[in-house]
Amino acid sequence: MTTVLTPASPLTAADRCDRCGAQAYVRVVLLSGGELLFCAHHGRKFEPELKKIAAEIQDETERLTSVPASAVDEER
Repeated sequence: MTTVLTPASPLTAADRCDRCGAQAYVRVVLLSGGELLFCAHHGRKFEPELKKIAAEIQDETERLTSVPASAVDEER
């Protein structure tokens, strides 16, 4: 997925996928002015179509594989 660096606020646990209700990790700002939120699965699934209608795509899916700082501190 293509990541666009935007000044948008980070997605939180309260942001939910518009398709299935799971936690959203992808925000799509539409050319028409609206926005859609997707979980990582649906963001990948709909990526080709979303690129056609998106002004920006905010992709935070890397958060799914990164180790939180608190987990690193606990290992020490």
